[in-house]
Parts: sequence; structure tokens; C-alpha cells
Amino acid sequence: MNSNRLEGRVALVTGGSRGIGAAVALRLAEDGCDVALTYRDSAGRARGLAERIEATTGRRALAVRADAASDEALTAAVEQTVKTLGRLDILVNNAAVFLTGPLDELDRTQLDTTLAVNIRAPFLLAQAAAAHLPQGGRIINLGSNVAERTPFPGLTLYAMSKSALIGLTKGLARELGPRGITVNLVHPGPTDTDANPADGPAAATIASLTALGRYADPTEIAATIAHLAGPEAAYLTGALIAADGGFTA
Repeated sequence: MNSNRLEGRVALVTGGSRGIGAAVALRLAEDGCDVALTYRDSAGRARGLAERIEATTGRRALAVRADAASDEALTAAVEQTVKTLGRLDILVNNAAVFLTGPLDELDRTQLDTTLAVNIRAPFLLAQAAAAHLPQGGRIINLGSNVAERTPFPGLTLYAMSKSALIGLTKGLARELGPRGITVNLVHPGPTDTDANPADGPAAATIASLTALGRYADPTEIAATIAHLAGPEAAYLTGALIAADGGFTA
């Protein structure tokens, strides 16, 4: 880990108070970024992480309350990041909802919420961020292993929403490439978080579907995202990277 590789850059990580998002925010700060992270309900966690980042890395950190289902909140999060931290170089679209169930039991509210948070929000954030991103800017979208392989029934809505990010990533890569901005997608596999613990009731079955036979630690996903954010990944754009332990192999 190079603590200076992203020196002088500013990152915005959505859903950054916990899980993969928190690991990404911390790793980018360790690599030299000032970091803004959004949260919806976990104010204590978000502020605690911001304090930890500042105390352990010496970088500036900003916790921003932003409901990913609110257009105004998303735009405001981008503008607050730029106003407070001075610029924006890296956008990590991590915030998501995981609503599942049999097709005939999913209601319109679940559909609308999933589309708003998992698809509409990344689009609007990318649109707002693009007005500020410089040459060498980065947009990194978080997809899911189930967008490429859906092993169980009940995942249709979530898989659909994460599959839409493939088209968003490829379209943005073409649109922003002439400005030297790269856009890539990471498909995490099963990852040990509060929402999907490695010791959960279905964890053994899920882990067995990977080639490595285990869950990822959030820091392993964060390492992939940090690589895409850095100078070594300048020629990677429109790429779909499966950090999934061989789930889709």
C-alpha cells in the first residue's frame, strides 16, 4: 500500500458508513485521498469512521447525510464534497438496497425503491460528478456477482438492478473517455459484512459456490477499487471486474 499514490485527490464514496463502503473509504484515505462518505441512517458510524480516517491517516474526511432515493440529496452530496474538500476526482457508487423475494410477492414499492437506489442514484451521481471530475478522474460502480450468475430464486429484482450498471458503466466510459475519465465496474462476490455475515445461516452454501470456498473480507474488495482509482489503472475503462472468488468462473 502506497500512502502517497492518491495524494491531493478527493473521493466521494456513497454508502460509506459500513461494510464494503467503509473499507473503501478507509483504503482510499490510506492511499492519500481526502474522502467524503454518504450515509442515510448510520450517523454515528459515519462520523466515527470520518474521525478514524482523520486520526489514523491524516487525511480530511467528511460524513454527508444523503438518502440515495432523493435526487436533491445526491446532487447536494456532490456539491458539498466539492465545496468542503475543494474538488472531486473519484466517485465510488457503492450505496444499494438488497430487496429479495419470490416474483409474485414483490410489490411496486420494492420495485421503485430498488430502481431509485440501485440504478437512478448512480446515474444522477455520475451526472453531477462529471461536471467536476478533471482529466484522470474516476467513476467506479459497485455491481454484484448475481448480475452474472443468479444461483437462487428470489434474486430477480436485485440482479436486474445490478445488471443495469453494466450498461451505465459502458455508456459512461464512452461518453467520458475523451476527457480522460475512466469508468469501471466491480462485481463483488459474497463479502463478510453486517448485511451478509460469513457466519450467517446460508453462508456455508453461498461460500461453496465460489472457487475459493470462502467469503471475501471487505478490504479485499476495497483493494480492487483502490487499484482502479490509482494511476496504474489509467488504461482500464468500461471494464467489468469480478472480485468474486471465482463465483462466476
